[in-house]
Amino acid sequence: MPNSDEEMELRGDEGGRPIVEMKGIVKKFPGVVANDHIDFEVREGEIHALLGENGAGKTTLMNILYGIYQPDEGEIYIRGRKVEIRSPRDAMRLGIGMVHQHFMLVEKHTVAENIALGFASKFFFPTEEVALKIREFSEKYGLTVDPDAYIWQLSAGEQQRVEIIKALYRGADILILDEPTSVLTPREINELFSILKRMKDEGKAIIFITHKLDEVFAISDRVTVLRKGKVIGKLRTSETNKRELARLMVGREVLFRLKRMEVRKGNVVLEVIDLHALDDRGLPALKGVSFSIREGEILGLAGVAGNGQKELVEVLTGLRKAEKGRVLIRGIDVTNASPREIAELGVAHIPEERLKHGLVPNMSVAENLILKRYYKPPYCEKFFIDRRKVIEDANKLIEEFNIVTPSPLTPAKLLSGGNIQRLILARELAFSPSLIIAAHPTYGLDVGATEYIRKILLNERERGSAILLVSEDLEEIMELSDRVAVMFEGEIMGILPVEKANLEDIGLMMAGAKRMGVVA
Repeated sequence: MPNSDEEMELRGDEGGRPIVEMKGIVKKFPGVVANDHIDFEVREGEIHALLGENGAGKTTLMNILYGIYQPDEGEIYIRGRKVEIRSPRDAMRLGIGMVHQHFMLVEKHTVAENIALGFASKFFFPTEEVALKIREFSEKYGLTVDPDAYIWQLSAGEQQRVEIIKALYRGADILILDEPTSVLTPREINELFSILKRMKDEGKAIIFITHKLDEVFAISDRVTVLRKGKVIGKLRTSETNKRELARLMVGREVLFRLKRMEVRKGNVVLEVIDLHALDDRGLPALKGVSFSIREGEILGLAGVAGNGQKELVEVLTGLRKAEKGRVLIRGIDVTNASPREIAELGVAHIPEERLKHGLVPNMSVAENLILKRYYKPPYCEKFFIDRRKVIEDANKLIEEFNIVTPSPLTPAKLLSGGNIQRLILARELAFSPSLIIAAHPTYGLDVGATEYIRKILLNERERGSAILLVSEDLEEIMELSDRVAVMFEGEIMGILPVEKANLEDIGLMMAGAKRMGVVA
């Protein structure tokens, strides 16, 4: 296989005729060329994966195809005819549908009502017509869903099916899927792939955006790789491998299997005993959660989003009150203590919502780097901030954690997702924490940034930190963890040594179909 970074062209011309052709697409934003003369095509009856680092231009390109953005240059052809797509409605008329990463559904309405909104042909009793179509799609593609169920009653996998049915109902034969597996269990992922393969066999064209290389090989026929707004590779999936795709994405070799050193486990750092807490609606979110983590240990917490992981992290970091139970850090009871009190005990928090809980977007990189220590020496002397010391230490952390920023005075909100995460890591890990609570630390990041953050966590484990790793990425859980815990509906379904854990058991526990307790 070629080893240069020149664009890798697909050999031959197998497959159906092109149904989507984007030629010479250019899109510029202030100071950034997001798409730089991109050529991209999708054929009838194929699943085409779109890969690239954060900021490579994938989302911008698909937003142009779906009519959310307008290109500055270039042409789009659908079924051989040149078109102008000025809005999502134009895209829908051309048979283009998009399933967004965050579902666009009204939770208080039924499945049929959501699909009928704005598109049912009958004015009176439109949901009857829609229900018939839903059953038709269910039989044809295996998109099983109850038309009369309310959205809030459905699992993430079922909600995704509603989004796909909504696109099909509007006549889509070109389907864009944006990170479609991020909230699904392994079983739901397999069901989704079966559905997509049926759609492909019928001749539909599917664009599959993902950062998970295993999924590329499980589902796609061809793959286009973007880097810095340009097409770097166009390959048949059967003629490439994970290592080559990763190199094309980031411009260097990437380690896929990080070495997890044997570390002697020390004293218990975090102990959680019979913890109960409510969610934002006042309903039980944690129902008697108990576990512990020792020095030099990573406990991986797996589960589908919405099963209590978010509330657990918030209770442990002082952002949510516990209703019952105890949280001990090195034997000190910190139940319902403030975030500052918990941080002072050497607890680092890498939050799920980076912009909401991870930093202050309008403050500079340097200011964000001292958020946990601005009120004490060496930064604060006699009620005044030592700006020189702040900038000096910020420059050291920027270099150490390789944060790409024009200046330490740059507003944090202007950084890419990967660099925002590096900024948070720099602040939280700079003072050798004894406990790290990392919630989805690599979510949405490209393969290069993911590799970097996983290395950091393993280094902290070797240093002796206790780490709670909350992730929906089972590959990440299995690679980094010493033990694996699974949550379902606010309860721990089992805690296993990683050597005794397998994806089948974990998948069953994630779905609430199996309980294993604690395995020594």
